[in-house]
Amino acid sequence: MDDLNFQFTLRPTVYADLETHYQFQLDEEANYLAAFTSSTSLDQTAYLEKYAKFLNEPSINNQTILIDGTIVGSIAKFIIEGDAEITYWIDRKFWGRGIATKALKAFLSIETNRPIYGRVAFDNLGSQKVLENCGFVRVGTDRGFANARQIEIEEFIYRLD
Repeated sequence: MDDLNFQFTLRPTVYADLETHYQFQLDEEANYLAAFTSSTSLDQTAYLEKYAKFLNEPSINNQTILIDGTIVGSIAKFIIEGDAEITYWIDRKFWGRGIATKALKAFLSIETNRPIYGRVAFDNLGSQKVLENCGFVRVGTDRGFANARQIEIEEFIYRLD
């Protein structure tokens, strides 16, 4: 794929996309960097049931990222403790091509409520760069149990106003 000449599409997630999204999050390296994953991420039935419910939740905006018609990731807005937060996942085969930044910029033009937050593991430099490239500013830190690492780690909190 020529990084400069790919056809990028962001569209609402449908149930048929969830199997592909599930497969992406099984990648060990990606899971490690994401850190704060579900404790049931290896359980396909639980994953599909959880995310199928999210598709019908009006406070959640789930979008699927496609390159040249192929699903390469997902991006979503959800509400946690009253704050809008974003999350995204790119298939590791597509890392380093600017897709996450392009997807987040496109998503932010759809999801216009501000402020919106992003949280990222302290050592996930790629994701920190994506947030910063999209105008997010680091506003704090937190500590939490990272299921993917089975330890408590620091995470950085970013905000876009």
